[in-house]
Amino acid sequence: MIPAAFDYLRPATLDEAIALLELHGADAKVLAGGHSLVPVMKLRLAQPKTVIDISSVADLSYVREQGDKIAIGAMTTHYDIEASPLLRDTCPLLTELAPQIGDAQVRNRGTIGGSLVHADPAADWPAAILALDADLEIAGSNGRRAVKATEFFVGMMETVVQSSEILCEIRVPTTARSVAYVKFAQRASGFAIAGVAVVVDGANKTVSVGVTGVAARPYRALAVESVLRGKVLNRDAIDQAAGIAAEGVEPLDDIHASAAFRAHLVQVNTRRALEVAVSRG
Repeated sequence: MIPAAFDYLRPATLDEAIALLELHGADAKVLAGGHSLVPVMKLRLAQPKTVIDISSVADLSYVREQGDKIAIGAMTTHYDIEASPLLRDTCPLLTELAPQIGDAQVRNRGTIGGSLVHADPAADWPAAILALDADLEIAGSNGRRAVKATEFFVGMMETVVQSSEILCEIRVPTTARSVAYVKFAQRASGFAIAGVAVVVDGANKTVSVGVTGVAARPYRALAVESVLRGKVLNRDAIDQAAGIAAEGVEPLDDIHASAAFRAHLVQVNTRRALEVAVSRG
């Protein structure tokens, strides 16, 4: 299908992009890699009057150390994350997840920031960002603000990023190798029907679990984390915790999977992800 007519703008700086968003308001959309926005425009589910392409904005694509964290520019592609030696050594959950996104074409054009702001309930990145308890930096006309991953997603395809703001950076902690991402995917698209990211902190005897694809928005499986806190992660403890991975959420029910099947899958994948992460510790 063909999108509705729109004006195309391509700012060279972040300040210019923000000024254009202020000028055009809710009638404008930001274009990053295009793999989230363009398909919905072609279906005319989104009909912005102005598209602001930020692919030429300097210094929004990088992976670098920043204090005790790793900073990732919002325009960093999925492939650049997959291929990053720094992330492979310091935050391996991201390099494990990246190659599971879509196909080679999507990974070479799609960006982590675009995916996060689009907030598709079946996207992969949110599970890892939640499990890592990442910080996300958002730029607007009033300056910059940082929000925690647990506060970033507010509904189906909705985040705290306002229409005049741009997500510019994601900061993640360094971790041990005791991490894992396990998903059951929709075959044609690769989107998650139930994706579970796990970070096991053996030293502090804590576990962080991020879930995507199951509910209208990604979530931290807090009940699982609570049950496992301070415990030895043996088979019985993992089985008990995985059994409550859908606690407190309303699973989606659609053409891809019933609510009951999603609730079952999240339990299975939580158990599998925990077992894999523990085996790597």
